[in-house]
Amino acid sequence: MPYAIAPSRETTLNLRIDATLKAEFVAQVEAEARPASEVLRELMRGYVEEARQRRFAAEARRQSQLIAASEDEAEVMRWIQDVSALEAGVWEGGQ
Repeated sequence: MPYAIAPSRETTLNLRIDATLKAEFVAQVEAEARPASEVLRELMRGYVEEARQRRFAAEARRQSQLIAASEDEAEVMRWIQDVSALEAGVWEGGQ
């Protein structure tokens, strides 16, 4: 009878790097008594978080420019109220 195999939560990433960079990296993580894979995961998480923040900032700038360009003050005030209500809901929801 066929059975389903649960998908793994982890995967492998193979990459090519300069031999000198690898040697320096390995020496540094060994000096800190840390696994190289742990350090790489931390670096990747940091990069992903920074990318999220860049996207958020770019979207905030875009929206700010749209609002600044609007000549309809009532429309701008409605937008501010909508965003304020959304933010209040997000913060109250614990996110």
